[in-house]
This record gives sequence, structure tokens and C-alpha cells, in this order.
Amino acid sequence: MSLMLPSESPSTRSLVGVADDLLAALRGDADALPRASSVVLVVVDGLGAISLRSHAGHARALTSGMTKRDVARSVFPSTTAAALTSILTGVGPGEHGLVGYRVLDAERDRLVNQLSGWESDGLDPLTWQPATTVFERAGALGHESFAVGVAAYAQSGFTRATLRGAEFVAAATPATRVETAYDLARQHPGSLVYCYLPEVDKAGHRHGIDSAEWVAALEEIDAALATRVPAGVGVLVTSDHGMVDVPVNRQAVLDERHLVGVRHLGGEPRMLHVYLAPEADGAEIGARWRRDLAGVADVVDRQEAIARGLFGPTVTPAAASRMGDLMVASRGANAVYDGTAADQRSRGMVGQHGALTPEERLVPLLRLGAFAR
Repeated sequence: MSLMLPSESPSTRSLVGVADDLLAALRGDADALPRASSVVLVVVDGLGAISLRSHAGHARALTSGMTKRDVARSVFPSTTAAALTSILTGVGPGEHGLVGYRVLDAERDRLVNQLSGWESDGLDPLTWQPATTVFERAGALGHESFAVGVAAYAQSGFTRATLRGAEFVAAATPATRVETAYDLARQHPGSLVYCYLPEVDKAGHRHGIDSAEWVAALEEIDAALATRVPAGVGVLVTSDHGMVDVPVNRQAVLDERHLVGVRHLGGEPRMLHVYLAPEADGAEIGARWRRDLAGVADVVDRQEAIARGLFGPTVTPAAASRMGDLMVASRGANAVYDGTAADQRSRGMVGQHGALTPEERLVPLLRLGAFAR
């Protein structure tokens, strides 16, 4: 059985290219956005369009003018490393190479963490992620760039891979980050400012998207973005992905029988990369996984995933080498775990993402300030 892709409107905007729309707005030649004196891109990590609408009473500033058009489609896998990099480079995961959470470094035959493992796993941000960032393109056009985020991320490998060309500015809370971003845009005409808000994502992972903690994080973000935008500044508010809550009874646990012929198991529970041993029979293992996970997840091999364009229209040899021989995308509110693994901390994670559901892939794309309709 081939991967079942959810139906999506062909008119839904892809997150890929959104940042370049902002650069075009600075020049006054964007198709979708009016001209702006400076531009701000706000990314609320983990905020899906469906979950935002279902909690509209807790996010009145964000949803007051939100229409059915104000959404975008995230990439596959719908996970932070892949999606944020696509937003900030303007190319798909198949081109920038961050094709999942944990992926194979084929040269060293080991799994590496593309979000937090750059230093410990020995990844060079300049070569592992070779695509030009939107900030580098902005600099080449004479525009200043700033990235406002959490101080702990300032020198991380992921920051160096995705924010190259921007001056990093740390601010502690969502309110101070938004205020700082708006001040930078006002003080530096012609600038591109990126503002990162991870609080909703963290609350969702720990407590779920229907929890009091998640609602409190959303209300804090909403209050921060209710701040008046400086005159002439255009603001886009979006997200890298949404998420779904995975209850304990929807956790499918693999046993040793499933892992026969499997050399490495990467990705994350909502989208596994399965790397087979050289001598393994990929067709037999794929058929077994499809049978055992019927109704729980779709299983697709690397060739089909590339042919179906799941990772974007371009797939480099480096990116392909990091993809699993098989990929397991969970359906509904399911997730698939390695039952033999020593570290199963992720089984306590409530909100999850990575797969192809609308809850994970549809994100808000809201226009404020000079961009407001």
C-alpha cells in the first residue's frame, strides 16, 4: 500500500518562499504583499492553524481577522529542523538536507540529531546545511538582518546553519522579543527581522495542545502580538508546524521481530526513518511493516517518497543519503516507538508532530501592520 496523502487545496501557500516574499516587499515587487519600509517574520513554533482556530477565544488578537485564506502548508517531515530551515532558506528539505529530527550520517554510519546535536554529533553547519539563507540574500541586496530569539540558542549549531547573515539579538520573554523585533524594524529602515517564539511548542510537547499550560502559552503569545506595529512595518506571523496529542493507547510499540534487518531507527515517533542493514530484504521488511502497521501508519520507501515529491522538487545526493530506506508516517493520533530502545523519554511526550495530517502541516499565515488586509 502506497502512502496516502491527505487532500490539500492547490491554492494553499507553501511555507517555502515566504521569507523571500518579505524581501520582495522591501523592493515593492511582491505579488502577495504590499511594499513595507521594514519587514518582520514571526515564527510561533508548534502553532497549527487548526489548533489556533479551535482555541480562538484565547487568541483574539491573532484570530480576529483570520480567514480561510490565512494558512500555509508546511513541509514534510513536519518537524522543526526541516520546516524552520525551509522557511529560512526558501528551499525544501530535499535541497537543504535537514530531512528529519534524527537522521543517518552515512559516512560515519551513525544517527545525528539535526536540531540539538550539532556540537555533540560533530556536524559542520556550513557544509551539512549548504543552502543560502534569506538573511544572506538580504545582505547581498543591501538589507540589514536581525534574528531575535532565546539567548540559549545564540551560538548553537542549528542557529549557525539557519540564521547565517543575521545579527542575533537575545530577549527573554515573548513580549520582549516581539517588542525588540518591532524596535529593530523601526530603527533600521529596509531591514529584515526574524522573531522566534518557542513557548507554545514546548508546552504542547510536555502537556498537550488541550492543556491549561498550552492555553496559557498561547495567551502569552497572543498578548505579545497585540502590540501595535510601527508605522510602515509589515509583519507576517506563521509557524513551522502544528501538532497532535498522542494518548497512551495510541502508542504502537515495535518489538524485536519488527527490527530484524533494521540497522538504525531515526526520525521521531510520528515520522520514522528506518535504515536497513545492507543484507536485509527491503521489500520483505516493507511488506511486513505495512501489514503490522495497517491503519496506524503509512510505510513508504525512499524511492517512492522522492518520486512523490514529499521532500520537495529537488533532492540532492546528500539529502537522499540521510533518508531512511523506509519511512513511517503516522496516521491520526498514533505514534510508533522502538520498544527495545534504552531511552524512551519521548513516550512521555504528549503533543507530537512530523507526519502529514492537516493538524501538523497547516499553519497560520497572518498579516499585520503594513501587510494587513
